[in-house]
Amino acid sequence: ALDPAVRAALEEAARRARTVHEVQRRADSVVQVAPGGTVTERWLPVRRVGLYVPGGLVAYPSSVVMNVVPAQIAGVGSLAVASPPQRDNGGLPHPAVLAACALLGVDEVHAVGGAQAVAMFGYGTQDCRPVDLVTGPGNVYVAAAKRLLKGIVGIDSEAGPTEIAILADDTADAAYLAADLVAQAEHDPNASCLLVSPSRDLLDAVDRELDKAVPATRHRERVETALAGQSAYVLVDDLEQGLAVVDEWAAEHLEVVTRNARAWADRVVNAGAVFVGQWAPVSLGDYLAGSNHVLPTGGTARHTGGLSVQSFLRSVHVVEYERDALAAVAHHVDALGGAEDLAAHVDAVRARIPR
Repeated sequence: ALDPAVRAALEEAARRARTVHEVQRRADSVVQVAPGGTVTERWLPVRRVGLYVPGGLVAYPSSVVMNVVPAQIAGVGSLAVASPPQRDNGGLPHPAVLAACALLGVDEVHAVGGAQAVAMFGYGTQDCRPVDLVTGPGNVYVAAAKRLLKGIVGIDSEAGPTEIAILADDTADAAYLAADLVAQAEHDPNASCLLVSPSRDLLDAVDRELDKAVPATRHRERVETALAGQSAYVLVDDLEQGLAVVDEWAAEHLEVVTRNARAWADRVVNAGAVFVGQWAPVSLGDYLAGSNHVLPTGGTARHTGGLSVQSFLRSVHVVEYERDALAAVAHHVDALGGAEDLAAHVDAVRARIPR
């Protein structure tokens, strides 16, 4: 049975996620372009979605919430979840993942992990019909598979190994920052952690805190690998230069822990999600902030946002014109069709509106 505390936490996480995501649903709009000519923009959900929930190193029932809630709000009719099989659970996904699916009313769950799950969603199997869109975070292989299948199916983003950037000044608490770096490093040996500050004293203090925190953490080996492999301190001249550094990296998660933190955060251009001040750690966003934790990695935050209701919707324009409205622009079609040497375009209009 699901631990009552875990159930309560999942229910609260889902409630908060719904509160945030419900306001993202767009209404259809009708624009009168000219008398007798309108364009309606309809927002239609994709028909079927494959939702990936990681589970190789640890279980992520929270990722069920982050995937399923916006898909349901968008009105997606068919949801399929895939999560790695667990030896300790008879080859089924982790019990907490299954419980989260049950709480949210998802009854199609596949015990498949990694790139294989993305391939299953994209091409279909005897047990799983192909989907139109694949969403969800994963390791580097999941992210690579999503990139390879983009075009065969839609994808939300390349949400691969986790990243955290922290922009901090001398007002930040070194112990808090060290805890946040360890928290992201424990996700994956390929996690990336970047601390950017104009304060050498702060960087030294964080280093001392890490010397204490890393040996004591549960996933020490994983954390040590991540911090040693692709993580760094960056000493900058001032916060302006620090802002340029974090914007260039375009991290999945960015914490801003400075004087006037909200003002600096408002100037950030490239980040999957921004966490402002010392009381909004990334761990809050992973579970209960209400924001979505499925976010772009690998610099893709420069052009892609995090998972949202919009990820599951498509804009379709519906064009309606009366005869007089078409006649009013026929001469413009003549000009543009002639300029592009597309005579049949002109003829298609002139068949209806003779010169």
